[in-house]
Amino acid sequence: MDLHVWFAYVVTAIVFSLAPGSGTVNSISNGLSYGTRKSLGAVVGLQIGLTFHIILVGAGIGALVAQSAMAFTIIKWVGVVYLVWLGIQKWRDRSSLTAQQNQETSSGWSLMRNAVLINLTNPKSIVFLVALFPQFINPEQPQLIQFVVLGVTTVVIDAIVMLGYTTLASQMGRFVRSEKVMGKINKVFGSMFVGCGALLATAKS
Repeated sequence: MDLHVWFAYVVTAIVFSLAPGSGTVNSISNGLSYGTRKSLGAVVGLQIGLTFHIILVGAGIGALVAQSAMAFTIIKWVGVVYLVWLGIQKWRDRSSLTAQQNQETSSGWSLMRNAVLINLTNPKSIVFLVALFPQFINPEQPQLIQFVVLGVTTVVIDAIVMLGYTTLASQMGRFVRSEKVMGKINKVFGSMFVGCGALLATAKS
């Protein structure tokens, strides 16, 4: 892969990661609620889900999902239901930041699990990768190496962007200690999760 092609992909991947979506909402919400260190598991979880999609695309299964209306619809509606459920849970959460940081139920593992499911149930990522990767792969060069380079680049960039969102939100969260204020913030992010679910519901393969 030529260096200028890789740089072009880096720019594209940055735009893809910066674009608002359920992963972004999850990262900001976790940063505000739990701080950066406790939210690292969620950042890792998002990348696990993204890596799974990349592997599916590389194996050719992603193209089948993208082309199969039934498979796309099933995954899409599972994602819609899950995002709406997360939104309702967030909307009902009235605990303060201090209380949340001390809750055993809000463990790093549970945040990671939620993040994995958020990305796994978003078929738009598969469609995007299926459409994007071939544009940057030279068929005259070894394709596996190029695919690995693009996949690793995608995951690293997305991890950095999500960590950035989480860290910025965490810095803001330091000033939020009121249960009343935190309750309002939770309602905002709960609404955003539901909004992401509504947007996903309108997605077409």
